[in-house]
Amino acid sequence: MTVTVYVPRDTASISMGADDVAKAISDLPEDIKVVRNGTWGMTYLEPLIEVETDKGRVAYGPVTVQDIESLHQADFLKGGRHVLCQGLTQEIEYLKNQERLTFERCGLIDPLSIDDYLENDGFLGLKRALKLSEKEIIDDVMTSGLRGRGGAAFPTGIKWNTVYEAQSDQKYICCNADEGDSGTFSDRILMESDPFCLIEGMIIAGLAVGATKGYIYLRSEYPLCKVVLNDAIKIAEEHNYLGFDILGSGSDFFLEVRIGAGSYVCGEETAMLESLEGKRGMVRAKPPLPAHVGLFGKPTVINNVLTLASIPIIMSKGGDYYKDFGIGRSRGTIAFQLTGNVKCGGLVEKAFGITLGEMINEFGQGTYSGKNVKAVQVGGPLGAYIPPQEFDLSLDYEAFSEADAVLGHGGIVVFDETADMKEQAKFAFDFCVIESCGKCTPCRIGSTRGSELIDKGNFELMRELCDLMDSSSLCAMGGMTPIPVKSALKHWENDFKD
Repeated sequence: MTVTVYVPRDTASISMGADDVAKAISDLPEDIKVVRNGTWGMTYLEPLIEVETDKGRVAYGPVTVQDIESLHQADFLKGGRHVLCQGLTQEIEYLKNQERLTFERCGLIDPLSIDDYLENDGFLGLKRALKLSEKEIIDDVMTSGLRGRGGAAFPTGIKWNTVYEAQSDQKYICCNADEGDSGTFSDRILMESDPFCLIEGMIIAGLAVGATKGYIYLRSEYPLCKVVLNDAIKIAEEHNYLGFDILGSGSDFFLEVRIGAGSYVCGEETAMLESLEGKRGMVRAKPPLPAHVGLFGKPTVINNVLTLASIPIIMSKGGDYYKDFGIGRSRGTIAFQLTGNVKCGGLVEKAFGITLGEMINEFGQGTYSGKNVKAVQVGGPLGAYIPPQEFDLSLDYEAFSEADAVLGHGGIVVFDETADMKEQAKFAFDFCVIESCGKCTPCRIGSTRGSELIDKGNFELMRELCDLMDSSSLCAMGGMTPIPVKSALKHWENDFKD
């Protein structure tokens, strides 16, 4: 009897030796079928292998090649007990306590098996969308309350409707997969573990606004994503989900992956468009908005990976279903990414409203070092540093805005009590020095002067500089750099004293 063993094939797992583990399992004398699935996002357990049993998939992790012999002796191919056994995968508390909507297939399926995708509700949203008018699709997205998951949190339905109403002979869908924030990896996991989900979301977006061409702007640091996405696009074309006359509907949609050149600022939508057009990635002045004058001067929908990947479940189950998750104006779920000095790092998809403390203590299980948490940075390298006394803060857009912080792309980086917050504040300026596109003076010069002022201890002038950068920078790069600086100075003033 053939035993099916799942070994993840995402970047994090491979970096931890998953390829070697897969080979070692294949070399065992039993009749074994090794399936290279995506990751469940429990990074602290990678490589996490699973064995198909009568009771379900039994998980073991983190597994190394050296563990295979003892696992074999423990009869792991029949779900035998072992120190690395985590029990049934679906019963692992870290996973069980999530609300998986966008990531429901990640870890469950072979990413490049279109049959696996179809068997797990894949393309149901597209098939429904093909029966609706453009306006009906957009209305459903508006009903869902979906907002951009890339950080700006702009209502997706409004953006789509603007492009829909624009008159043009050509429109585009651009997926911003330039995931450059420190501590973020949810886009990568989705693309490597469920690429057809992103493809489906982009096709539906094209149907909604009348676009026939899409681009995935992928950061150069994700080489495996490039391979997986290109393979998935080819498979989708072979099965008539992409190309001319999709599923006999009369609608066309073509998709292409373009690779970025390592610029952080190309995460900003207009800089990304410049790069896509073969130019240097520099921010454009707005207006005009990309929804009116975007890629190659045409109306363009620009959404992040997780925004577009949320569309299939909205279309398959309806906007009201998705809207039922979350609180206030923050509807649906968001993928939080726990990293830094944390015991159990990984991806956690939850409905908006869980507190920061619950995320760090219940999912993260505190610091990896065992020391007390000193600070948590949420929202990437330009997000605010939040102290433990504010860990009751609700993880939703409005609560963070009121706290002068940003939820951003959901990255959560934990620091223990050994962190020097003066150095962290300086890092924000230094990061901006390196990554600024150089187009506007407040960002280009202000970041350099800010780093110098921290070294000199002139914090009063530094505050004035922060206000200038906040109000005068052309884009969020310079405008957000003061956020981590001011939060560090506010909560850890002693760290700034010599």
